[in-house]
Amino acid sequence: MIVWIASYPKSGNTWIRSIISSLIYTKDGHFKFEDLKNIPQFPQKKFFDSFTNEFGNIHEIKKYWILAQDKINLDKKIKFFKTHHANCKIDRYAFTDRPNTLATIYIVRDPRNLVQSISNHFSMTITDSKQFLFSPKVIGQKSDKNFTKNDLLTILGSWKDHYVSWVKHNENLLLIKYEDLLKNPEEELDRIILFLKKFMSIETTREKKNNILKKTSFENLKEMEKNGFFEENAFNKIENNKVNFFHLGPMNDWKKFLDKGTKEEIEKNFKNEMRELNYLN
Repeated sequence: MIVWIASYPKSGNTWIRSIISSLIYTKDGHFKFEDLKNIPQFPQKKFFDSFTNEFGNIHEIKKYWILAQDKINLDKKIKFFKTHHANCKIDRYAFTDRPNTLATIYIVRDPRNLVQSISNHFSMTITDSKQFLFSPKVIGQKSDKNFTKNDLLTILGSWKDHYVSWVKHNENLLLIKYEDLLKNPEEELDRIILFLKKFMSIETTREKKNNILKKTSFENLKEMEKNGFFEENAFNKIENNKVNFFHLGPMNDWKKFLDKGTKEEIEKNFKNEMRELNYLN
C-alpha cells in the first residue's frame, strides 16, 4: 500500500521527504540525501516499461496508472512515493484508487510565494510563473527544460486543481502547510509521527527527533546542496548551470517580490482555496 507524499511543485515535497526518510529509514535521524532513494517518484518510466513504451502519450500512460501501482503493491508492504501528479481521472482511468492508497500527506504552499520559487526553478519570468499557476499543465515532456530520461508525463492542472484533487474527499489525509513547517518544524514532525502511527509502528526518541530537526532544517539542506550532496537540482539550459533547489526558503516573502497586480490576480483566481487555508482573511 502506498503513502503518497503529494504536492504542487516547489511546495516543500523534498523537505517532507527528507523528514520522513530520516524518521523511517535511519536509526538515529541523521539525514543524508541518499536516504531520499527510499521514497522514489511516481510516475517514473521504470514502473511502466513492462506495460508500454509510448511514454510521450498521456492517453497511453493513463491506462497503466493503476496497473503499475497494482504491480508495486504485490508484496503488500507499505511504501512511500513522492508525486506532483494531480489525483485526477481521464475518461475512466484514475491516477490512483483506494486498494493501492493507504494514506496521503499533502503539502501546500501560499501560491503568492510559489511565484518566485517557480521562477527560479524553471528559469521563468515572474509573469510566466504566475501563468504556470493558473494554467493546466503537463510536465515531463522532452521539450521541458528540466526533463530527464526517467521522467514520465505528469499532469499538474492549475494550483487550485491540484490542491482540490488531493484534499477533497480524501479519507486518510494529513495536510501540511509549508509556512507551518517553517514556523514550527517540531510541531509538524510530531503531527507526521502521530499520523503515520495509524498505519505502521514507529519508534523514536528525543535524541532522534532532535537529529531529524537539525539535519533536515532548511539551512542545513541548503548547505548540503552547496557542498554537492544533492542530485535533484534543476538545470538551466540557458545559463548552462544548475539552479539552486533550496533557494530562498524563509526569505521568500511575496510582499518583497510581487507587484500589486500579480498579487491581486492570484488572490482573485484562488480566493476560495486561499481563504480555506487561511492565506486570506
